[in-house]
Amino acid sequence: MHITKNTVVTMTFKVTDAQGKLLEDGKEPRAYLHGGYGNTLPRVEAELEGKEAGFQTTLTLPPEDAFGPRDESLVTTMPKKDFPPGVKVGGEIKGYDASGHEQWFIVKKIKGDTVHLDGNHAYAGQTLKFSLKVMSVREASAEEVAHGHAHGAHGHHH
Repeated sequence: MHITKNTVVTMTFKVTDAQGKLLEDGKEPRAYLHGGYGNTLPRVEAELEGKEAGFQTTLTLPPEDAFGPRDESLVTTMPKKDFPPGVKVGGEIKGYDASGHEQWFIVKKIKGDTVHLDGNHAYAGQTLKFSLKVMSVREASAEEVAHGHAHGAHGHHH
């Protein structure tokens, strides 16, 4: 079966930065609903269009095709007293941007009574190398299409 709109693609992928540092080991297969649902990077989806199980490729994506450039306006600080007990460096905190949209922040450091947060994706601003292997391709269920994502073994679970 070929990868087309409304197919579920299960793949493994290894991600390294431009210097070859391993960011994701690719051991755990992941499934996504193909066809413009925003479940994977657009360049990855374009590369896989029309391919079949067994297809392998390596893509080098500049920041604009991966997780975007860094946005320093997403770096902020907040008083530690505004956080629940147990806030730790590396933790993720859900907040809201100035427009009221949900925004995730990574706790970068805690210095005294101040928590330093970064709302950029951890890989923002980086050129990334993706080594992909398509494990399987199947038709998406009507429920998966309605929900806009893959369900099941390596996809989303409700």
